[in-house]
Amino acid sequence: MTGNSPALEVALKRFEGLYPDVIELSLGRMLRALEGLGNPHLKLPPVIHVAGTNGKGSTCAFMLAMAEAAGLSVHVFTSPHLVRFNERIRLAGDLVDDARLIGWLDRALDAIGSGQITHFEATTAAAFLAFSEVPADLLILEVGLGGQYDATNVIEAPALSVITPVDFDHKAFLGSDLRAIAGEKAGIIKPGRPVLSAIQRKVCDDVIAKKAAAEGAPLYRLKAHFIDAMPADLALIGEHQRANAALAAMAMQLFGNSTRIPQDAIFRGARSAVWPARMQRLRPGPVTAMAEGCEVWLDGGHNPHAARAIAGHLESLGGKSALVTAMLASKDSVGFFLPFRHMKPPVFTLPNAPGHLGAEPIHLADAAHTAGLTAIACDNLEGAVRAAAASGADRILICGSLYLAGAVLGANGEMPV
Repeated sequence: MTGNSPALEVALKRFEGLYPDVIELSLGRMLRALEGLGNPHLKLPPVIHVAGTNGKGSTCAFMLAMAEAAGLSVHVFTSPHLVRFNERIRLAGDLVDDARLIGWLDRALDAIGSGQITHFEATTAAAFLAFSEVPADLLILEVGLGGQYDATNVIEAPALSVITPVDFDHKAFLGSDLRAIAGEKAGIIKPGRPVLSAIQRKVCDDVIAKKAAAEGAPLYRLKAHFIDAMPADLALIGEHQRANAALAAMAMQLFGNSTRIPQDAIFRGARSAVWPARMQRLRPGPVTAMAEGCEVWLDGGHNPHAARAIAGHLESLGGKSALVTAMLASKDSVGFFLPFRHMKPPVFTLPNAPGHLGAEPIHLADAAHTAGLTAIACDNLEGAVRAAAASGADRILICGSLYLAGAVLGANGEMPV
């Protein structure tokens, strides 16, 4: 399996000893680190800041493709990565190379010194340093977790804040109160700066609208006609991607108040966006060879909202599907499986990628049973894929975890670029 280069792995490990004894809900650690670096977050290109529960990555991918189709030079920050850490930092269109990334990581560590800081905060500080030193027309900045206290939320005056659909996820960190979760996401709204919201549940829309009003931030909501206007041949697969593309298109029009984004560029971007592990059909390789002629698909969706979108697309394909699934122990596994209860695909569970607190396969199988599905716990990826292929499925969907998705891409030799 491929992954970070040895030199980059050494650079990243240097941050591990700085982890705080107690995690405080504050941006203080991040701001102190940035001050030591000369406040690079104040020297960035115009920023589109993106929060939400689902569709953040896809929306960012559509915005990148649309902006580049208009001739703009674009930085992008996303997380987590699938195979290599470099995927988190795209500089003017290209993934950051190891040599420069290691240099920025080392400079960030020198500035932080012995101070306590999370790994995500420290590497985000290094990313801001990179974005401040390489010219670009736009920075698309994805929130890591939540919004209000996320390390990316040090941006004082974004060109635009975007909130994708809000739903339950990361319950161990954000809780199970949807109103409170929406409040965390709405924390990226800044005084007087425009904000664009996806179509939301009413409780979430109310929270976002109240926050926008309190901050004097102009609020724009995604309109259904934007969704209807998206081309039929979107680059990313699934009916749910039409809403993501439409949100990106509306964001580009709002951003285009200062930088013109032509409609033809929006459509070309909608047809050319790339975002790995989102209903991605795997190419021939070691993983697909385990499936004995079945199609093998991959999706990193890991919560009930994502599962509803995945299930809807599988139903539209017809035929018989099987699920190969691993999840983090903190996820709502029963909620993930419930949207599949009418299709009744057989489920084959396996341990999550090493280094992550995954649900035990037997517990994940129990969750599938609770949702009304048949499930078998397997020891590893090969065992699960071969068992799924033997079930008579026309296609196998590997899903439930971005960490699993990254492991699968690496094992199949498909490196995100």
